[in-house]
Amino acid sequence: MKRIGLFGGTFNPIHYGHLRPAEEISDRLDLDSVFFIPASDPPHKEKKDLLPAALRAKMVRLAIAENPRFSFSDAEIIRPGKSYSVETIPYFQRLLGKETELYFILGLDAFLEIGSWKDPGTLFTLCHFAILMRPGFEKIFSAEHLPVDLASDFCYDFKKDGYMHKSGFGIFPREITALNISSTKIREIVGQGKSIRYLVPPAVERFIVEQGFYQKGS
Repeated sequence: MKRIGLFGGTFNPIHYGHLRPAEEISDRLDLDSVFFIPASDPPHKEKKDLLPAALRAKMVRLAIAENPRFSFSDAEIIRPGKSYSVETIPYFQRLLGKETELYFILGLDAFLEIGSWKDPGTLFTLCHFAILMRPGFEKIFSAEHLPVDLASDFCYDFKKDGYMHKSGFGIFPREITALNISSTKIREIVGQGKSIRYLVPPAVERFIVEQGFYQKGS
C-alpha cells in the first residue's frame, strides 16, 4: 500500500521552511511521495499580498522540480469556491484509490485551529494527520491539543505512537527541524529590497525578482 502525503498551503511564496519539513516527515512516516497543493481561495488567510493562484503554483513547481518524491497538484485551483480540506481529501481518495494511505500534513499552529475548519469532525474520518512539531515538542503533544468537541473520539496507541480516531485513522505528531522562515517575512524582505537568497530555492528567487513580486507599490 502506498503512503502519500498531502501538503496544502498558500505558498506565498513557497520556501525552505515548507520544503525541508516535507522531506523530513516523508522520512519519519515512510511516505512514498508528497503532493504540494496550493490553495486558490484559502478560507483562513488574509488576501493582502496574496499572489494569484497560478503564480503561486508556478513557484511551487519550480521549488519541487528536482525532488522526485515531491509532486504538484492543482486540485484546489481548478475547484471553484473556497479551498476546503474536507473537499480536497476526498478528491485524492478518488484519484489514488482505496489502496493508498493518505497523510494530511500541517504544522501544530494550524492543527490547533482545526476546530474552526469546515466540518472538522468529518476530517478525521477521511485520512491520517501528520503534525509537524518543532524540536523537543513532539512528546508534549497530548489529548489537550485535540479539538475539545472531538477529543473523546481518540485514544493514544503506544505501538503506533499516535492518537487513533474511532474511524481507524490517526494523528501522528512528529519532530522536524525548525526553520524560522515565513512567507510573511520573505515578502517583507523583498519589499525592503533585500536578498532572500537561502530562504527560497534559487529558481523561486529568480522568478520573484524577474516578475517583481512583493515589491512596494506593486
